[in-house]
Amino acid sequence: MNIYNKLLNNLEQLKLLKIKEYLDNYINLINDKKMDIVQALFELTEEEIKLKEEKAIHGCVKVANFPFFKTFEEYDFSFQPSINKDKILDFKNLRFIENHENILFVGSPGVGKTHLATAIGIEAAKNRQITYFINCNDLIADLKNAHHENRLEDRLKFYNKYKVLIIDEMGFLPIDKEGANILFQLINKRYEKKSVIITTNIPFNKWTDIFGDSVLTNAILDRLLHHCHIFNITGRSYRTKDLIEEKTKNN
Repeated sequence: MNIYNKLLNNLEQLKLLKIKEYLDNYINLINDKKMDIVQALFELTEEEIKLKEEKAIHGCVKVANFPFFKTFEEYDFSFQPSINKDKILDFKNLRFIENHENILFVGSPGVGKTHLATAIGIEAAKNRQITYFINCNDLIADLKNAHHENRLEDRLKFYNKYKVLIIDEMGFLPIDKEGANILFQLINKRYEKKSVIITTNIPFNKWTDIFGDSVLTNAILDRLLHHCHIFNITGRSYRTKDLIEEKTKNN
C-alpha cells in the first residue's frame, strides 16, 4: 500500500472526513503552485472544524426533543400583526438566557405559539445552550410517575439542568392537585436561575381553572411572570389561513 492510501486510511480511522474529502483538491493546488502547504493545511482543518461544529449543533437540536424544525424565518409575522417582530427576533441574541428570563406565549390554538417557542429553542440549542421541549401534560405525567416510584428529586434535577425548558400547551387539559404541586416544585427550582418558555391558550386570569387552587396558581404565576416577556397573540389561526388559501386556489 502506497503512502497516499495509508494517509486516506489514517484520515478515515481518525474520522477526519472533510480533510479526506477535499484532500485531492488541495494536493492539486499545491502541485500546481497555486497554494503553499501551510495554507492548504489551514483550509483543510477549517473545513474539518466546520463539520464538527455542524454535527455538534445537530446533536444539540436532536436531543432537545423538538416536535418539528421551525425557524424565525418561516414564521409569517404579517399574518399576526399583534406580535412585535423586532422583540421576537431580539431573542436570537439569547440575552434572556443570561438574564434568567421567561417567555410566555398566550393565544388561541393555531396562531403559531409553538412555532415561535420552537424557533427560540432551536436558536438556543444551536448556540450550545442545552434546551428541552416537552408537552405540559407529558411533563406532569412523567413527574407524577417519578413521584410514585420515589425518584421525583432525580427527575426534577433532569428537567432543571436545561438552560431553556419549553413547556408546550399549558392548560390544554386540567391539572390535578398532585400535578400542580409537582409542577410548582419544578418552576420554583428554576426561578431566577434558568429560563422557561411556555405556550398556553388560557389567559392568566383563568389559570385557577387549570390548577384548581388559587393559592398555588398565584405562586406559579408569581415565579413565571417575574422577569418575563409576555406575548398575547390575537390573530387568526394559521390552519384557517391555509384552508382559505387552498380554497382560493381551487376557485
